Amino acid sequence: MTEYQGPDRRRGGGGDRRMASFDRVKIQIVDDHAFFRVGIKAILAQEPDLEVVAEADDSRTALDAAFATNPDVILMDLTLPAPGGIETTQRVKRELPSAAIIVLSTEEDEDALFEAIKAGAAAFVLKDIAPEDLVMVIRRVVAGEYLINDKVFSKPAVASRVLKEFRELAIYGQEAAPIFAPLSPREVEILDNIAQGMTNKQVAYALSISEQTVKNHMSSILRKLSVNDRTQAVVYAMRQGWIRMPED
Repeated sequence: MTEYQGPDRRRGGGGDRRMASFDRVKIQIVDDHAFFRVGIKAILAQEPDLEVVAEADDSRTALDAAFATNPDVILMDLTLPAPGGIETTQRVKRELPSAAIIVLSTEEDEDALFEAIKAGAAAFVLKDIAPEDLVMVIRRVVAGEYLINDKVFSKPAVASRVLKEFRELAIYGQEAAPIFAPLSPREVEILDNIAQGMTNKQVAYALSISEQTVKNHMSSILRKLSVNDRTQAVVYAMRQGWIRMPED
């Protein structure tokens, strides 16, 4: 197991604000092949707005690194040693919902794509992706796009499975297997409480989580729904039937 490597604090000179740490996209690479990590890091090092802040080669180290560095984007190897890339993605999304996870696979596996959708991945790409395309994908998911949706639309069998789970959720509620589309069950719960007039502090108390965790979830919700504030998020979610109307 490799301990995660912290960020390189060196900065270029000049007055370009893109080089400032607060303007750079923080990226974590999770892959059990050191050679692959080195290659990805070299590619991203050429981009002034991207910064690799951590590397990991297994699930536990990936989680530790994610909590320590709070990355904007995580490049996640699908075939990571047990518990694997999908379960690691699920764990990260539960604790750091604002992190955009790009699952990297060696092949077009429809089962893996379906599980990646459920886990909350923002994108699913092949490892032979061109360097410039990977950089583009990173920037697009940071901008709030869910590129994994494009994969679903191009795979009728996967789209059918997604729709089937939606129907089961509508009919059976919590008894059905949860599917990430587009909000996680916890995010729906938080938004539902906010719709009832609760503050972040009250939501945190009601759900036995920290206020910062509520704020992290809200940031994720706003990004996923492409809205600017919590009121717009609540209205959108009510229109979609995801949450109930406020009680009198």
